[in-house]
Amino acid sequence: MAMAGRLWRGCNLLMAAFFGLAAAVQVNDPDAGLWTVVYLVPAALTLLVSINPSITGNGVWRSLCDLHSAGCIVGTVALACSLFAYAQGNILHEEEGRELFGLVIIAVWMRLCRCSAKNPLAGFRLTAAVVVALFPFVSWLYIYVNKEMRESWPTHCKTVI
Repeated sequence: MAMAGRLWRGCNLLMAAFFGLAAAVQVNDPDAGLWTVVYLVPAALTLLVSINPSITGNGVWRSLCDLHSAGCIVGTVALACSLFAYAQGNILHEEEGRELFGLVIIAVWMRLCRCSAKNPLAGFRLTAAVVVALFPFVSWLYIYVNKEMRESWPTHCKTVI
């Protein structure tokens, strides 16, 4: 298998792990059921891509991807409107801001997966995939190290990390 193919599979495995972890940390969230599903669907779809990249050409996979992506885009718009109206400062300090970033990451990753059905990822798109795959983990590390950032968070967010 070519290096680009292995890298693409690795990125998908990393993102499946991220989405799975994101679902797991929802346990004490007031709306845990919703957010667990929001993260488990892309975790499963992405894990399938890491196992068999050609699955992105499958009609069922594509339909689930499209449906979930559409829901994430609607959620992104709703959260962005709410943040625009009510945010007071850094949106990462707002729970809705972190939820918004999660939805954006899902939508971007699902789009990269969807596009990989037509053309294998290489060049700029593969570089973008690597950056997107590393971004959530770097962000979590930054938030974990930056204790001041977590001080204004609700209790259910503080106890997960």
